[in-house]
Amino acid sequence: MLCCLWPLASPAIDNSECLDCHGDPSLTKESTDNILNMEITESLYVDEDRFNRSVHNINGITCVDCHSDIEELNYDEEVPHKKELKRVVCASCHEEAGQDFKNSVHMKMRTKGVTMTCYACHGYHYVRQMEGASVTERENSICLKCHNPYQFHQWLPSRSSHFSNVECVVCHAPDVPRHINLKIYDLVSNTYYDSNRLFKVLGIDFDQLMRTVDRNGDDVIDPAEFDNLVLLLKQKNIHPVFHAELVADISSIAHHVNRGTAQQTCQKCHSANSPYFNSVQVVFTRDDGTVDRYKVDRAVLETYYVNHFYLLGGTRMKLMDRIGLLILAGGACAVGLHLTARILTIPLRKKNEEETS
Repeated sequence: MLCCLWPLASPAIDNSECLDCHGDPSLTKESTDNILNMEITESLYVDEDRFNRSVHNINGITCVDCHSDIEELNYDEEVPHKKELKRVVCASCHEEAGQDFKNSVHMKMRTKGVTMTCYACHGYHYVRQMEGASVTERENSICLKCHNPYQFHQWLPSRSSHFSNVECVVCHAPDVPRHINLKIYDLVSNTYYDSNRLFKVLGIDFDQLMRTVDRNGDDVIDPAEFDNLVLLLKQKNIHPVFHAELVADISSIAHHVNRGTAQQTCQKCHSANSPYFNSVQVVFTRDDGTVDRYKVDRAVLETYYVNHFYLLGGTRMKLMDRIGLLILAGGACAVGLHLTARILTIPLRKKNEEETS
């Protein structure tokens, strides 16, 4: 009987058991601030709703998967586990990201007495899926916690436009893969169309949309198919405005930020053959933060008006082409009308000249 019972593992600690205490907003502890060297009150509250939407919970990561030194709970004690727990080491799971972080300027700051941790940028319990997040959401949740970009970048023209449409890591991590994310923006509600809302209006799902739009079956939406997508949306009383942003891939190499490596050459982006636009995609965000992606031919950027994303020498817009043609046609018509008027008034002008002479 002892041999049969020996392999049985101790029952796992469920998240709900942890939240019995940590779900109380008043739960705090007294600790010493390492920098100010003074006593502070630290909150131990975990918002269950926000935690349930976190990338860790969605992927089945439990509290004790990170806080692994909690092996059992003893409710006979005032605190049912050790009062002082080991520091969570994110690199235990995110090994590749940990290696890239070691070679970053943020890790090198430790030589100056400033300790940068993963959760200083990403937070503790509410780490979100960021694939479908806008540039503003990405920067506000990470970079702008410490950095004020307007204190630097004096050399950069149109700073506000760059900060709103280009993610910081795109320039500051030169080796990171980049994407142009196209989103459908609703001017009436001032919101982006997410997957659930869009597919509900269209009455189709992801696979059906691609079968409808991707006529040649190559899994890439070319300019003609993009026009069909726009037409399909208009038929459902959706008048799309496409908003484009240049974002970095969610990969470990995005942590490899160092001094002196940032991209400061305008032509790298602002040229017709820029490698920054090799990956273009239409994205729709799901409720859990994941995204549906549709690959788009980069030629779409040269043939369709994209809101807030005109690149001099790198894109062409149908609207601008049409305005240019109208200007040329107007000039030609003015010249033609002038010549016609001159021809029609020849007898009158001759008569006037004879009377004058």
